[in-house]
Amino acid sequence: MAETFVTGETLIGEIVTQYPEAIEILLSIGMHCLGCPASRAESLADACAVHGLPAEKVIESINAKIAEAR
Repeated sequence: MAETFVTGETLIGEIVTQYPEAIEILLSIGMHCLGCPASRAESLADACAVHGLPAEKVIESINAKIAEAR
């Protein structure tokens, strides 16, 4: 099983700060407001819901990208 760095409860601000390699994925799926104070305090699951994205697939992609970079 792949290592888990982020979950649905991880805040967007935490992801951007701790795992900058994930920014490319977030931008590519339409999450362009990464610097917005409101989005930075939003969980990844909530952000996916707002954007109509499958949270589990996004989380899996981000974790894979982080694992690849480390």
